[in-house]
Amino acid sequence: MITGTTQNLGVIGWPIAHSLSPVLQNAAIDKSNLDYNYTALPVQPEDLPAAVAGLKALHYRGWNVTIPHKSAIMPLLDEIDEAAKIIGAVNTVVNDKGKLTGYNTDCLGFMGALVSRKIDMSNKLAVLLGAGGAARAVIWGLIKAGAGEVVLGVRNPAKAQPLADEFSAYGKVTVCHWEDAAFAEKLQAADLLVNTTPLGMTPKVEECPPVDWSKVKADAFVYDIIYTPAETRFLREAREHGHKTVNGEEMLAGQGAAALKMWTGIEPDLSCMQEALHQALTDK
Repeated sequence: MITGTTQNLGVIGWPIAHSLSPVLQNAAIDKSNLDYNYTALPVQPEDLPAAVAGLKALHYRGWNVTIPHKSAIMPLLDEIDEAAKIIGAVNTVVNDKGKLTGYNTDCLGFMGALVSRKIDMSNKLAVLLGAGGAARAVIWGLIKAGAGEVVLGVRNPAKAQPLADEFSAYGKVTVCHWEDAAFAEKLQAADLLVNTTPLGMTPKVEECPPVDWSKVKADAFVYDIIYTPAETRFLREAREHGHKTVNGEEMLAGQGAAALKMWTGIEPDLSCMQEALHQALTDK
């Protein structure tokens, strides 16, 4: 029940009607019996400054940030957490009595699926497919976890090199063309293979990054941050070649759980959030 004491949370983006954040956040809020309410808030790009000022004036405890506002919101906040600065994007804002601090919990969500499976990336080799915006949080999560090397397999190495150079200040990040012999050698040694591209996402479900599965290390763990469909062609081929896999559902739920903990101070029920998310995706 929403009352005068209920604290408000939300997610801002444009468009926002497709967002599943209200589903997973309100499931955890209900499970923990918290006096909070989480809603989707449509904010057009030109209205972002007014929206931030409005949410602050309305004493929103915090909000998530999605496309296209993740970078644009940063100058509008009072403080930016180190991870969000390095990743170059904010997906969570915490309002502490009018002071707005931006965080990025995507890297926590990404790593959570590995941590829950006891996959230790210390001094290990990770190969990422793609070097777009989604890759930044993944790279940072792996560097923070102590990965020995992160290889970016891409179709345009020259375009990806600045990203590798930027993150090389924190760890070893290299670039390969994903059809070169050098990339095949990296696949043979990789402990983790991650798709950070949109290839294979609904509705273009037959698209897939070019991977020669005969070259992939037999016990490599395969991760696709896409969650629609639940099993992309990339993950299906990995499974058929004997690899253990995970999709992006746990990453989405995990980043949401990390945000909710920042706002409430309560450790949310992650399994409850995952179940609610999975059900919502199944019902689509």
